[in-house]
Amino acid sequence: MGGGPCPGHGPGRTTVPGSLARMSVEDPLQLEATEVLSRLIRHNTVNPPGNERPAQEELAALLRDAGLEVELLGSSEERPNLIARLRAPDAAPGPTLCLLSHVDTVLAHAEDWTHDPWSGAVDEDGVLWGRGAQDMKSQTATEVVAAVSLAREGWRPARGELLGVAVVDEEVGGAEGAIWLTDNHPDKVRCDYLLNEGAGAVFPVDGERAYGVCLAEKGVFRFRLITDGEAGHASNPRLGSNSLLTMAPFLQAMADRQPAFDITDPPRALFAELGIPLDGDPVGALAEMERRDPVLANLVAPMLGVTMAPTRITASEKINVIPSRTVVSVDCRTPLGTDDEAALRRIHEVLGGEGYRIEVTERVIGNGSPAETPLMDAIRSFIAVEDAGARVLPTMLPAFTDSRTFRAAFPECVAYGFFPQKHMSLYESWPLVHNADERIHTNDLGLATRCYRHVARTLLG
Repeated sequence: MGGGPCPGHGPGRTTVPGSLARMSVEDPLQLEATEVLSRLIRHNTVNPPGNERPAQEELAALLRDAGLEVELLGSSEERPNLIARLRAPDAAPGPTLCLLSHVDTVLAHAEDWTHDPWSGAVDEDGVLWGRGAQDMKSQTATEVVAAVSLAREGWRPARGELLGVAVVDEEVGGAEGAIWLTDNHPDKVRCDYLLNEGAGAVFPVDGERAYGVCLAEKGVFRFRLITDGEAGHASNPRLGSNSLLTMAPFLQAMADRQPAFDITDPPRALFAELGIPLDGDPVGALAEMERRDPVLANLVAPMLGVTMAPTRITASEKINVIPSRTVVSVDCRTPLGTDDEAALRRIHEVLGGEGYRIEVTERVIGNGSPAETPLMDAIRSFIAVEDAGARVLPTMLPAFTDSRTFRAAFPECVAYGFFPQKHMSLYESWPLVHNADERIHTNDLGLATRCYRHVARTLLG
């Protein structure tokens, strides 16, 4: 996406941090969510180092003032995770709904941005700018405002409890966030249903509007691809055996070849909803989707099998020495449930069986949740009210989120990614993630806040 405001937004008033109350907004939920997000963005929580405590303390105060029980727990003083809960009176038994988010962000270079990435500024079109506007302080703000607004109104779950969790450290894997919490305090974050990041922005399908619900995330099977040679003086290339040249065909193979597909339940459910048979001929099914919508097909293709993206290469340390060893780092993503043997089989399909070595550096088994659950029903009923005629479609994220950690820790937990946006489409919002000029329309902050209130009332009574 470019650096200007998103097209198609109605006129409004230019606002700056500290004067958001001047916004011409009738929805108090939208206004409060905008104010909370603007303040969150002004906390620089780039990870590393994170430094999330000031932001977490501000959120904790807001939640406590509304009557929620709040704890700050972390492996270090500087990086606490926030846990807030609203229980049913008399501890009436029922499910626990967790609204999950993370407050750390990736880096931003201010010189590349139209607005200061830590300004939280709202422009004349009602668009709020800053690092975390999409990933994912926006969801933190709307989940918190949903919880505090319900509590202020006197609402309490008729059964079970509403749990709000804002973690640190997601952007570098979650070792101090979701992983630390589920390993060290599992009973404090155990839940039956969970909403997190991963999908929700509207996109067109066959002339209709659709909202994706992320059921699953792919696994990780990152590895080093190594070729060996013999060093020599670069002035006489014939004397050595250049491992960098030996690597070239394998790089080309990763560009040209696709391993056989491994179809799992989430893409099968998506294609079924679209009326495209996937079993038996996934290549033909993908070709049909490309015919209908090439952009959507490009987003869906990674769901169908193993992907490999070479991202870094190292060879000789000196320009005049022929490299005896070349190493390429490959970010390999795998379908749900793929073990080492299955992943290596697909890798060898692409690279062949000789001339290289593989060193696996990181493994995570992908996991997912079923498509038909009370949580999905609650999301569908919300969209039916907010955007009549729109479809709700199951999707899978080719990357990963903290949902995978909660599913692994609590196998019965139904965890979805859903942050609804209809004023910025998937094709507008997704390119902004980890990019310059990250931004969100404030109307979508109101939409998401209403969504989380609706889901809480629907599941908890």
